[in-house]
Amino acid sequence: MRTHKPEKNTSIDLLYSIHDRPPWYLCIVLALQHYILAFGGIIAIPLILAEPLCVKHDHAVKSQLISTIFFVSGLCTLLQTTFGTRLPILQGGTFSLITPTLAILSLPQWKCQDFEINPLNGTETNFTADPELWQRRMREIQGAVIVASALQIFLGFSGLIGFLLRFIGPLSIAPTITLIGLSLFNEAGKKCGAHWGIAALTVTLIVVFSQYLRNIELPVLVYSKGKWKMIKYPVFKLFPVLLGMCLSWLISYILTCYDVFPRNPVRYGYAARTDISSDAIINSPWFHVPYPGQWGYPTVSLSSVLGMLSGVLSSTVESVGDYYTCARLSGAPLPPTHALNRGIGMEGIGCILAGIWGTGNGTTSYSQNIAALGITKVGSRLVMQTAGILLIFLGLFGKFGAIFITIPEPVIGGMFMVMFGMIAAVGISNFQFVDLNSSRNLFVLGFSLFSGLVIPTWLTQNPSIINTGIQEIDQTLTVLLTTHMFVGGFFGCFLDNTIPGSDEERGTSAWYKQMHGDKTNGNTGQSCYDLPFVTKYLRRLSWSRYIPFLPTFQMGKP
Repeated sequence: MRTHKPEKNTSIDLLYSIHDRPPWYLCIVLALQHYILAFGGIIAIPLILAEPLCVKHDHAVKSQLISTIFFVSGLCTLLQTTFGTRLPILQGGTFSLITPTLAILSLPQWKCQDFEINPLNGTETNFTADPELWQRRMREIQGAVIVASALQIFLGFSGLIGFLLRFIGPLSIAPTITLIGLSLFNEAGKKCGAHWGIAALTVTLIVVFSQYLRNIELPVLVYSKGKWKMIKYPVFKLFPVLLGMCLSWLISYILTCYDVFPRNPVRYGYAARTDISSDAIINSPWFHVPYPGQWGYPTVSLSSVLGMLSGVLSSTVESVGDYYTCARLSGAPLPPTHALNRGIGMEGIGCILAGIWGTGNGTTSYSQNIAALGITKVGSRLVMQTAGILLIFLGLFGKFGAIFITIPEPVIGGMFMVMFGMIAAVGISNFQFVDLNSSRNLFVLGFSLFSGLVIPTWLTQNPSIINTGIQEIDQTLTVLLTTHMFVGGFFGCFLDNTIPGSDEERGTSAWYKQMHGDKTNGNTGQSCYDLPFVTKYLRRLSWSRYIPFLPTFQMGKP
């Protein structure tokens, strides 16, 4: 594989920019790094969903879910980097869909029971003995994700996303993203509560590595130009979560070997043992090939679809900001309208694929991998495509996914505390663009955040309070109003667009300037956004300039 000289870029000093092709061995190493960075976010989703799906103790199923989400994430990464925006963006499971999913699965008909009534003969069925019982829940989520993602496809390929963004500013998106993290505190608390000592150890290690040791570089032996040499590498800056989890996992293993943790399942600290789920590795197949419809045909209900729409819209807006950030860090020009539209449309296709395969989730752009572009100074598209292939390849190994099942609950809880806190902080960071001395803005922020916590919590504690007499309407309102991000985002968007305020006061002018960047700087060439093989033929077709997602679209930048 030939190595091209990196293109000159005026905004960031890159080792490899978007068109460059690093040597194959370097591609693999860099791709593995992106895999490790995305690992925590991707694996967290099936571990969160295991309990509401009622497979908390079914380790074989959890292993299959992990393999499936890794496989689909790799497939969607290849589609996005090849036919979507064509920027080096890794696709993975999204926390934006977790909140509505938990709201759907908290409805009375989906709550876990030890026994359920068999709809065919009316007899009681042992839940753990019949996989059909948890697969019904999965199919409900699959159907909601598939139908709701059709809206994302429409917004992208029709070009409407640019129009809708005019009504979404920092006062709308900040409470939406913040409430994603805040609403998941209970999930982190339950897992940390299994053994607070191990959870605190995990948090401490991650904090020390990511904050106190982040600027310390360790010597690493590398092979370059036919010889071995030592270089200094920012290990703690790149892998703080992975290092923290692995060390806590190792310490838990040692304490398990010496029986420091009790063997009695009812005693406190038992969940910190590493041998609880060891049978998952033994019983899992060496190879597991995820396939469409592996859990059965998806089911669709109005309440679930409407609830999932809030997560899809939040993920869409967040991804738009990711595209502009990725372009600046990868040495690409700012994304034109057609690339923006095509990227959102491709994310919708990715979510539909995730629904068809049955990950229990969708896909979105991963911000932590975009941030890594600025750290590594490598913005090559080929590296990210290699990462996609790696995700697919490792997703085929059943025992590889089963290994992660042995991570003790308090270790996962410690990771959740850090990750969910960071998600909330990302939302809060949008407040920097608004005038916080304005009583108008303080009212919008305070009310949207507080209502996003109060209303869903109260309705969860009083599930029968909504009773219109029509079951479908009751379920729809319950899902929407128990979804924290929907309630907070709705009030934030409504109040921000109806209460008078200037663009400077609302923060929209500074926000869009930050998102879109300075359009006068950087490389002005747009060839990196052209579709492979067909662009030169499309330019011969006069009608193609009216198609919002084709490179020949003539409407200009948003």
